[in-house]
Amino acid sequence: MKPGKIGGIYKVVLIVFAVNILMGGISFAGSGDDVNKVNINTATVKELTTLHGIGKKKAEAIVAYRSGNGEFSSIDDLQKVEGIGRKTFEKIRGYLTVEGG
Repeated sequence: MKPGKIGGIYKVVLIVFAVNILMGGISFAGSGDDVNKVNINTATVKELTTLHGIGKKKAEAIVAYRSGNGEFSSIDDLQKVEGIGRKTFEKIRGYLTVEGG
């Protein structure tokens, strides 16, 4: 194969991938509407660490805050937890819920 040329099988894979994206079969991080959301009122430390920007210490702080203050009434209340700033919250807000727990 010449440099810069894409082989036949690679073209097919690329086309299938592009069609899947366009048809909504593959989605990337966005609003979080099509993903399983993390319930911040019931999530474990391990579950919370699946959120982008939430490591073990922040997850532990969320659980500790919840234990000391009761359930979050809205996802916006997560910003009351020390270490969860506006930037972090905005990155993960689409992946959060307080419902169904």
